[in-house]
Amino acid sequence: MTEHVEWSETEAPAPSANAAVTPADAADAARLVAFGLQPRLQPARDQEYTELLRRYREDPAFARLADAVAAGLGLVVLEVSPRAGMAVTAAEDSVFAVRMGDYARRTSADGGDRFLHGLAHLAVAAMAFPRPEDLADDAYIGRVSVNGVDAFVRQACRRLEERAEEQGENTDPASDAPGLEAAWRIWARRSATGATKDARRLAGSTTGIVGKAVAFLTESGFLQRTGDDNGGTYRTTARYQLQVRDMAGSAAMAELLDLGVVPVTDGTPTLLPADDADELVTDAGLPFHS
Repeated sequence: MTEHVEWSETEAPAPSANAAVTPADAADAARLVAFGLQPRLQPARDQEYTELLRRYREDPAFARLADAVAAGLGLVVLEVSPRAGMAVTAAEDSVFAVRMGDYARRTSADGGDRFLHGLAHLAVAAMAFPRPEDLADDAYIGRVSVNGVDAFVRQACRRLEERAEEQGENTDPASDAPGLEAAWRIWARRSATGATKDARRLAGSTTGIVGKAVAFLTESGFLQRTGDDNGGTYRTTARYQLQVRDMAGSAAMAELLDLGVVPVTDGTPTLLPADDADELVTDAGLPFHS
């Protein structure tokens, strides 16, 4: 969602509808998009970035040009503001799209682990913004820890097991089956830290999987590391909030939140229930393309 400053008649800039787009304009628009592709860059720390953001917000013709450059690269503009910079996300056909297969190869995950890595990302998002009002509040900062996310998923696993027992269902699925119901036994059976004598976190353990997820999100400018407690603590950024807003309507996110296991600090859990019409598909709502 792009934001444009509303101007009064006395403040409005001169009309530019008939002004020809110059190569310099195109270069500036491309430069702004390039800044947007550096998610860890904070606008307040770069004067050129700040000036281009101001121009985007004050010059509709330049904003349209920058939007067109982004669209040509397969990018969707989520917001343009001083707090988030030019926040973009990659469409499925973009060369900048991160695919789950690529991410899994980076984490050395086998086919059975890929869904667990996706579930870790989904759990981080759900814990970071557990209530709709948190996601809607621009000033809200979510906080997560590696151990906390693992504990949340394990609690979700217990809730799913209880629900399956109540319904009398056979819930011992194949490891490559989609859906949260198919993942709970896989996660629950996996060691939290590994089998080393010093309890060192192994890459294939569940905390190792969560650690990979938060490391990726930190490298992508979505999280900022704040400490080493509980396996590593992190705070969310404006860009991550925009990304989670974009995926909040997914069936996967709704299904996870509908379990009602996300801790809400003020004791008033107001999570939206999942729509019965939604069906969970592989990788639904995750920050990757299949």
